[in-house]
Amino acid sequence: MPAPKLRVARPTSQLPALVRFYHDGLGLQILYSFEGHDGFDGVMLGHPQAPYHLEFTAQPGHEIGRAPNPEHLLVFYLPEPEAWQTAVARLHEHGYAPVPAYNPYWDRQGLTFEDPDGYRIVLQNADWQQ
Repeated sequence: MPAPKLRVARPTSQLPALVRFYHDGLGLQILYSFEGHDGFDGVMLGHPQAPYHLEFTAQPGHEIGRAPNPEHLLVFYLPEPEAWQTAVARLHEHGYAPVPAYNPYWDRQGLTFEDPDGYRIVLQNADWQQ
């Protein structure tokens, strides 16, 4: 059986700011976007060949709050040091500074960044150990 594809979907009140963070800063590609679809605007970001993508939706007039806890994480494993350094530099170039991880484990081989909604991503310079 083929592995399923994963969509992580999340609402936001700051769609343009999230696109800037995940597209410009993190380097994900815009795979699809829409406006006014049943009252929602949205964008899907990822890599065309990856088995996952992120979807962010906004509904005009509805305020979405910040992340409820700093342990809400998306972890990107980048085992090659050069690729990891390039990803970190890209975020820095777009004005995003790392924040201390809530769980110190993530600071040992990675850096944590907070998106405009307060959700966090970790760029982990390690292989994914299953």
